[in-house]
Amino acid sequence: MGHSFSSLPAEERPRFLASNMIHECNNPSTGGEDSLFQARIILIRSALQEGRLEEAVPIISKMIEDMDNALLNIALTGESGAGKSTFINAFRGVGHEDEDAASTGVVETTTNITFYEHPELPNVKLWDLPGIGTLHFKPESYLEQVNFSRYDFFIIISSSRFRVNDAKLAQKIREMGKKFYFVRTKVDIDLNNERRSKPRTFKEENVLQMIRNNCLQHLQKIGIEDPKVFLISSFELESYDFPKLQDELAKELPEHKRRVFFLSLPNITEDIIDQKKASIQKRIWLEALMTGTKASVPFVGVIKEDDIAQLKKRLINYQRKFGVDDASLLKISQASNKPMEEVKALIKSPHLLTVTRDESISERLLKYAEVYFSVNGGLVASGFYFRKSYYTHLHFLETVANDAKILLSKLWETSV
Repeated sequence: MGHSFSSLPAEERPRFLASNMIHECNNPSTGGEDSLFQARIILIRSALQEGRLEEAVPIISKMIEDMDNALLNIALTGESGAGKSTFINAFRGVGHEDEDAASTGVVETTTNITFYEHPELPNVKLWDLPGIGTLHFKPESYLEQVNFSRYDFFIIISSSRFRVNDAKLAQKIREMGKKFYFVRTKVDIDLNNERRSKPRTFKEENVLQMIRNNCLQHLQKIGIEDPKVFLISSFELESYDFPKLQDELAKELPEHKRRVFFLSLPNITEDIIDQKKASIQKRIWLEALMTGTKASVPFVGVIKEDDIAQLKKRLINYQRKFGVDDASLLKISQASNKPMEEVKALIKSPHLLTVTRDESISERLLKYAEVYFSVNGGLVASGFYFRKSYYTHLHFLETVANDAKILLSKLWETSV
């Protein structure tokens, strides 16, 4: 039978805390597979097992700080009309007519270095760079002019054939120890043109392979060894090679930047939604662990007004990150020509804080915590001390992520 934290002798509490923490660390959903995360967990575990709680707190605090302050700067370069601005808008989930959209058009719109912040994550910036070899950005001084060291990686974009200057830029980037990715845009236009011109013999996979082979052969011809090219449509990011590009970028980013990268992606696939959920869940767990190492009294079954206010803010934050907040639902309603009430009826998170006359908001939140315990098990089931408000966070996160998947599925069905 499990024991409550408060019933244990003081000298046994650190060992109990460490034992339960090890259980949670072994849960992949907390991100325990990351090497940096695991290294720090080993330090925390050691401190707890030896009763040095004061040493665990700054390590946990640093982990949370690194998560919250991670910067991600993505550089996009390519010739005029390649589709950089359209890609930037699609990546950020911004419409071309929105106030903070990158300018798009049939004429050259990028003559200066311009950055666009992610609407939900200001520490994520996409930089629209003028193409190399343009009037004011010569190849020999390009990297210096665009402040090369600022960026985490470069995306070199073309809507037709990559040029010699693109290859030279890629080689310079490689020499200076950074990553670059060739992205061939507007493949949806190529497919439509081919479908119209050859309706009887058209096969999508054959056209895509032809485009890919053409890009690869040309890049090899102009000096790029073993090139990789990702075919995308900025109007259909979920299609073609964007998921592969996403995986490649995530694989090569440091862990703390990988987390913010996934949080910045639009909710266009279930995999992205799951990755976002795992990233946020890791932070929830660290907050809970921080509270557990610092606290001295057990949770007694009451959620205070301050807790309720924080939980409401947290729910709204989750809804915005997963695109199920009121503003996002309005856009979905307009795009799908469905009434807002019908869209909201598909999902559960808008109703999480709705209460009846027979219960208080505190009682409702405690029920959510118990629901999460019963479904997912975990530390409370073995008598652990973490505050129930954190498990309510996890229930909110689970609900919001499921809502995002439901809307994604319904939108896909509508578009077929």
